[in-house]
Amino acid sequence: MRYKHLYQWRAHPMLIYKITDAASWQLALDTGRFDGSPDDLRDGFIHLSTAAQTAATLAKHFARRGDLVIAAVDVQSLETTLKWEVSRGGDTFPHIYGPLPITSVRWWKPLPLDRDGAHILPDDVV
Repeated sequence: MRYKHLYQWRAHPMLIYKITDAASWQLALDTGRFDGSPDDLRDGFIHLSTAAQTAATLAKHFARRGDLVIAAVDVQSLETTLKWEVSRGGDTFPHIYGPLPITSVRWWKPLPLDRDGAHILPDDVV
């Protein structure tokens, strides 16, 4: 059992990340919860990424988009609404079924673009 627990911790880190536009994030801060982007609402869950998946998520879904925010979400605070599901390329992604409470967010930061239009991830994304 001890090793199974260790594997789960490594497979599912303590922080996961939500990327969204700054206006939607401001609304979440004002209301105390993030209900999802149009894509999240269409799919019926809020899409998140692990640190290892974040760069690919940005490249695939947010290429060259400015005015974005990344939020670090505490996995343990989402025990009842968080599910890990197979998605892009067979990789397992975190999905939240229900709103994301702002109290589950440890920090958020803007996602600036470099001169080539690629997003610059904060050093905190680990």
